[in-house]
Amino acid sequence: MRNFRNLNIWKNGINLVKVIYEISADLPANEKYGLASQICRAAVSVPSNIAEGSSRTSDIEYKRFLEIAMGSLFELETQLMILQGLKFISEEVLHSTIERIHVEQKMINTLIHKIKTNS
Repeated sequence: MRNFRNLNIWKNGINLVKVIYEISADLPANEKYGLASQICRAAVSVPSNIAEGSSRTSDIEYKRFLEIAMGSLFELETQLMILQGLKFISEEVLHSTIERIHVEQKMINTLIHKIKTNS
């Protein structure tokens, strides 16, 4: 079993959650159960799946949870683009947050590739 607390991808995921919750707090009240809820769920899914995957004994299962985390990052990126298109967040917030997402995606991709080559 791997210790997810030592993984930089998990730590970055936790930090991303904080950023997303800050963004959601600034959204209009009528978005509380709409996009605000969606972006929070997608963000929380990233470190959660990294943690859950690290408990798996097989590399195939671990990789699958990392792939789910990656899917949540793509979902989050799309939702942020929608928020910016609706003028709920600025272009600056969009770009800085997507930059964080891309860093996380690259780190997860690197780990997935490492798992694939070691299997």
